[in-house]
This record gives sequence, structure tokens and C-alpha cells, in this order.
Amino acid sequence: MTPLNQFQPTFAFHPGVTLKEKLDELNIGSKELAVRTGKPEKSISEIINGKAGVSAESAIAFERVLKIPAHFWLAKQSRYEEFVARERLKAEEAKSLDWVRLFPYLEMAKLGWIASTSRAEEKLEQILNFFGVQNESAWENIYIHSAVKAQFKLSLSHSKNPQALSAWLRKGDLDAANFHTPDYDPKLFSACLEKCKHLIALHPKDLFTQLQTLCADTGVRLVYTPGLPKAPISGATRWVGGKPVIQMTNRFKRNDHFWFTFFHEAAHILKHGKNDVFLEEADYNENDMAKEEEANNFASEMLLTKSQEKVLVDNSPLMEKEILDIARRFETHPAILIGRLKFLGALKYTEFNQFYCEINLDNL
Repeated sequence: MTPLNQFQPTFAFHPGVTLKEKLDELNIGSKELAVRTGKPEKSISEIINGKAGVSAESAIAFERVLKIPAHFWLAKQSRYEEFVARERLKAEEAKSLDWVRLFPYLEMAKLGWIASTSRAEEKLEQILNFFGVQNESAWENIYIHSAVKAQFKLSLSHSKNPQALSAWLRKGDLDAANFHTPDYDPKLFSACLEKCKHLIALHPKDLFTQLQTLCADTGVRLVYTPGLPKAPISGATRWVGGKPVIQMTNRFKRNDHFWFTFFHEAAHILKHGKNDVFLEEADYNENDMAKEEEANNFASEMLLTKSQEKVLVDNSPLMEKEILDIARRFETHPAILIGRLKFLGALKYTEFNQFYCEINLDNL
């Protein structure tokens, strides 16, 4: 790929071409040059025929015999090698043009993650730059084969669209890298979650910003990343640069779903390993499925305790005023109660939807 604002020649000659021209001009043969430079005739012949490059040692020898500076020959050799490497890269990249079409490029461009372009070659360049990889194979090694285990343990090989999901994760990594926090403190984070619960009932306009600040003070980076087509995901948890990251979308845009996702991801940080990566649509083994269940139970208990849930069930069916009264008593939002009752089958999914509050994070 050609670096931005940098001209690259469409062709470059091997220095052996120039060497042959100079020898013809001086009426010197390859054998004589070999004798004068103390180099094997075979080596000189290979340079002239483009089968071998000009080494620094040879360039200095040519300088003395042909009166052409060594840096001239070395620059010629360097330009030629770069040209050959770029031509080889172009051939390899041509095979990846179908691969790049699997990414939700238009949506990524609309979000400002990459530059908008209609040219396939430029799209490929943008995607590779976005992921910070040299080629399609390098992307596969990270996101499919889990080659960089310290950074990304989970393979996306069984995901319906690993390209879209990897793009969403990569954006989270980039944003988290710019998010400076103190060292992670598990005790502070655990205590922080109780403070976070107070935001549920208040539902302030800057809810996410307040939540982000509370987490940051404990060393946890909370980032919002808009969802992408073919990557239906609510949240993910992993450790980036030695610190935990919670990455969330705004899927469903409902406050009950948002809070369950947040506490679910928080559970992974508190209870599970630094090398684990948790996200929806993953192909979990039995051990990780148990961790997912543990996180679900933790989120459920954070939102409503078993005793509070029992009060809801025992008093069902509830009228609107009763729901509001219980929400005030439990210091939570009515949507949390409605969501739990629907999950338990005590309410139809069409009932009391007026209690849900929309969470719009796209203007952050």
C-alpha cells in the first residue's frame, strides 16, 4: 500500500542495468570489473543480470573503480527492493479484495472510524490500517486463531460475521487505549457498583458519563461503541494493557437491558480471569458457560435481590400505582421491575411498556 501523500514510482530498474550501461560506456567487461574489484566474476555477472543485489561492500568497490559514489548504487538497490516488495504486496492484496467486502465498511465510515471511499484497494488499505495489521493473514491470526493470547484469547471463528465483530472490538480497544485511569482496585470497583445502582432510579441525562467516571476512579475503563450490522452484541469484557475494559453498545435502547448488561460485564471483571474475553455470540466451552451463568446471576441479584423478586411475584398481578410504589421502596426504576416480571413470565411483553426509558448514547 502507498503511504498517504507519498509518491511511489510505477517502476524501478535493478542497479545491474545501470552497471551494464556504465561498463559498455567504459568498454569494460564483467571479467575485467571482477579483477579490478577483487570480486568473483560470477558475482558481477549475477548483479548485471539482476539475479543478485549490490551489497555495501560491492558499492564501495564500484565507487573506486567506476568513480560513481557508493551511495548511488545503494540507493538504486534500495529503491529497486522497495519497488519489488510493493509489487509483491499488491499481488497479495488483490487476493484480499473479496475479504474486505465482508466488513460493514459503509457503516464504519459513517461512524468516522475509517475514511469513506468507493475504491476496493483503498478500502483494503483503510481496514488494514484500522486494525494495525499488515495483511488479511495477520488479522486472522489475531481474531480467528488467537495468536496474540495475551491480548485476545477468544476466537471468533464460529461467529456468524467475525469481520463485523472484530471491527467493533477493535474500536473498543482503540478508545480504551486513550482512556487513562489509575490501577485497577477490585475493592473499590465492588463498592462502586453500589453507587452505580443509585443512577438506575435517577436516570439522569448524563447517565453514561457519570457511570463512566465512577468506573474510571476504580481503574475500570467503560467505553461505548455503536453497534454494527451483523454484529448483534450488547457488551464485552476483556483486559487491555493490563486494565479491565467494559465495552457496551446501545442495543435495544432500553434502560433495563442496559443495566443488566453493565452488571453482567462487571461480574466478569470481579470474578473471572484477566486472560478471559467475554462477548455474546461466542463459542464457549463448558467452563466459560458456567462463568456466563455466574455473571447472569450476579447481574440479576444486583438489579433485584431474591427477596425483592419474591415481593414482586407474591403481589402480582400489579397495578401501575403498585409498581411505582414498589420501585420507590426498592430505590430502583419501574422498568427494572417490569423487565423482571416479563422475564419470569408474570407479565406479557406488551404490558407496561410505558415504564421503559430509552437510553440514547449515540451523541456521546
